[in-house]
Amino acid sequence: MRLDCRVAIGEPERGSGLDGAAAVFTAVRPRLFGIAYRMLGSASEAEDLVQEVWLRWQAYDRESVAEPGAFLATIATRLSINALQSARARRETYVGPWLPEPVDAAADPYLGAERGEALEYATLLLMERLSPNERAAYVLREAFDYAYDQIAEIIGTSAVAVRQLVSRARRHIADGRRSRPDRDGQRALLEAFMAAARSGDMAELERLFAADVVNTSDGNGAAKVARKHLVGAARVAKFLVAIDWLWEDVEVHRTELAGRTWAVLRRDGAVYAALTVDATDEGIDQVLWLVAPEKLGAFAD
Repeated sequence: MRLDCRVAIGEPERGSGLDGAAAVFTAVRPRLFGIAYRMLGSASEAEDLVQEVWLRWQAYDRESVAEPGAFLATIATRLSINALQSARARRETYVGPWLPEPVDAAADPYLGAERGEALEYATLLLMERLSPNERAAYVLREAFDYAYDQIAEIIGTSAVAVRQLVSRARRHIADGRRSRPDRDGQRALLEAFMAAARSGDMAELERLFAADVVNTSDGNGAAKVARKHLVGAARVAKFLVAIDWLWEDVEVHRTELAGRTWAVLRRDGAVYAALTVDATDEGIDQVLWLVAPEKLGAFAD
């Protein structure tokens, strides 16, 4: 049974003035962050967007709003769509490839209480293929179980159009998930990859890789971090063997985050990088490195 936006968000009774506005906003803030994070793939950008929602809520004629929770969710979604539409321009200043930032849903029970699949890193990666409206419709439907007519009102289209957006988004996500390993399989591949990379075993790396494997490093200009995608089994293996300096004085720990296993690299007690792999039936097809400090918050503990 579906709940309307007011009940689903847990909207409090409104008080007067800014105290009442703050009470309403505080009650729905976790939902707003959840929407913004899933839309943008960045915790810091989501926090900034939620702050913008608060500023708009303060300045708005709040007495004219019948359902504040639904109203605030609409603002958050529309701002997220606008942010995605300008993402290409914003990321022109980003140095090197950009990857989504994983978050620890366990640290925020509300965030993890919704449909967990929408928080998985694999889903965040796949959602990068969607248009802003497809992503919004998918997030609201799959993560928060909004009704089609509610989504239509939020993004300013018809319920029929929303069904089409959700259907296309589901199809793109499903296509990207085909032949992917389960969690145990992904963990085993990461272990094998780490053993080969740390020992400099080029032949074993090439054996593990799919022919079209892509190595992606998100460092935002950090020193000694590749600033372009590297493609191809031989090229990626050669690169990994060449960076043998990376493993000097580094402690490696494993952690489960966002639906997958990561290798967390610590140097002098601080997190230096986190890496993970994904695969198809042909072998590891993605090696993903997070090195930009602003992307490593979830690995710090």
